[in-house]
Amino acid sequence: MRDPVTRHLGERMRVLGIDPGLTRCGLGVVDGVPGRQPLLVAVDVIRTPPELDVARRLLAIEEMIEDWVTRYRPTAVAIERVFAQHNVQTVMGTAQVAGVAMVVAARHRVPVSLHTPSEVKASITGSGRAPKEQVGAMVAKILKLDDTPKPPDAADALALAICHVWRGSTTARLNAAVEAAAETAKRQRRAFGRSHSPCGGEA
Repeated sequence: MRDPVTRHLGERMRVLGIDPGLTRCGLGVVDGVPGRQPLLVAVDVIRTPPELDVARRLLAIEEMIEDWVTRYRPTAVAIERVFAQHNVQTVMGTAQVAGVAMVVAARHRVPVSLHTPSEVKASITGSGRAPKEQVGAMVAKILKLDDTPKPPDAADALALAICHVWRGSTTARLNAAVEAAAETAKRQRRAFGRSHSPCGGEA
């Protein structure tokens, strides 16, 4: 059975972009077709107070992402791939939020893709080293917004969603091809097994 992204190839996709973070977690939903201008559906930032323990902060984030997946019914979720940074505590919190987001998506059987920051920047601006200000400005231009989404976490979440609409279709095609090849191989193995079974020969 093909996943929702594969089923929607050639049609409008709805992607939830998530910029993970414990203090601020950006959420952005866009509708789009590969090669065309995407449309803004919703954008927001989940904020959790640092004085709460990590478990309660993760629970609050999980509940909000669950609400968004249920409300907007995305066909794909795009999350920023976490890289090691100098601040170990920050990267641990970011990774924990990314894990929570993946669990919510899996619960709803929504496929998840991870995109690196440089991949997103290159997709949006043409340069993998573009500063956050340039990314935000391009997001506003692409979505025809009057102002750049604030804070930057909101713009980053939308950039992730746009990146997936524009580039995720290729990944979906590859995944579909791999899945089809695996299914064909499985059928061939079953057929081979039946033809060589003890009861399958001639008397």
